[in-house]
Amino acid sequence: MVGCSLAFFVSFFALSAIALASHCSITGLPLVRNISEIPQDNYGRAGLSHITIAGSVMHGMREVEVWLQTFSPGSHTPIHRHSCEEVFIVLKGSGTLYLASDSHGRYPGKPQEHSIFSNSTFHIPVNDAHQLWNTNNHEDLQVLVIISRPPVKVFIYEDWSMPHTAARLKFPYYWDEQCFQAPPRDEL
Repeated sequence: MVGCSLAFFVSFFALSAIALASHCSITGLPLVRNISEIPQDNYGRAGLSHITIAGSVMHGMREVEVWLQTFSPGSHTPIHRHSCEEVFIVLKGSGTLYLASDSHGRYPGKPQEHSIFSNSTFHIPVNDAHQLWNTNNHEDLQVLVIISRPPVKVFIYEDWSMPHTAARLKFPYYWDEQCFQAPPRDEL
């Protein structure tokens, strides 16, 4: 009886480790996948649904990363910037992009407002602070997001007048935390 219980627990833990490893590895990942079967989460942010379709940390991508994000009415990203290019394709819904193009000043400053809508696209230049809001009270905002140079290092601002030097670094970002492994350090 003890041998059966021990074998069960060893098998259970081994399968759990394989399941976790497969979530964080390209090994065994099918070439064609159904987006509805890819894990999604809100990462503690009410109104957000995030799916990493192809990522650096989870899938071994080196040059680009692709996300599918859905924002419920009234939800938004934090004010943030990152040292990568970012392209958005609005699949459904509408909202407002706030973009502060003064990345060379002391702080982001007053952002420009841009209306976004279904079938529109826009890009965020490197290190420009921005924020995306679903300002539509009746419909979700769904965007396909492509970033360069993953994994993304995000600097988060409390408001538009916060100095760049005071922005809080978030790395690894929420959806990379589970799978991120820092490279081994040379202790010599």
